[in-house]
Amino acid sequence: MRLEAITWDRLAEQLADRLLKLEPADGGAWPRVGFDGAPAARPVDLAERVAEALRVRGRPSLVIGAEGFLRPASLRLEHGRRDAESYYGGWFDTGALWREVFGPLDPGGTGRVLPDLWDPVTDRATRSPYVQLPPGGILLLHGPLLLRHWFPFDLTVHVLLSQGALRRRTPEADHWTLPAFERYEGEADPAGTADVLVRADDPRHPAWSG
Repeated sequence: MRLEAITWDRLAEQLADRLLKLEPADGGAWPRVGFDGAPAARPVDLAERVAEALRVRGRPSLVIGAEGFLRPASLRLEHGRRDAESYYGGWFDTGALWREVFGPLDPGGTGRVLPDLWDPVTDRATRSPYVQLPPGGILLLHGPLLLRHWFPFDLTVHVLLSQGALRRRTPEADHWTLPAFERYEGEADPAGTADVLVRADDPRHPAWSG
């Protein structure tokens, strides 16, 4: 795949313009966009840039991080604090994401979305209030390993790091997660299946598939 050099600001503007025309595949009122990438790739930064570009264009959006939907420590750390298999398949409460984020945005849904559920620092529920996303508002969900769960995204963006860049930019204390991303690449092929690919080996000079 041929990638073109671009700045982060221009990338956000291009994506925002594309999202203005995005229609939900299920006929609902809320387009859903996934920003997939390892924590070191910082998909959150791109999601927030796009949200700001949408705001300037008069389009409401809601940025939600998958890390706000972690399972309780007693479940996600059942096999230890550095178990890559658990990280791959058991850290994120996908059921809660379906129930509290995607369900309300189904056709005929309420649009009342829970922005987060669990605080990993306190290991307690966040008790955050629901947010009302108006019809036409766009969900911007960011996080790792998103494209293996069959979430009903209308557009997917994968922020790609080579294995070398991923290792360099991941804190050493988190290197135990790297096998999970290697497995994800082999099983889900996020670079090949995402609608938009952004390569960010050099965070100052991204490139994208257009």
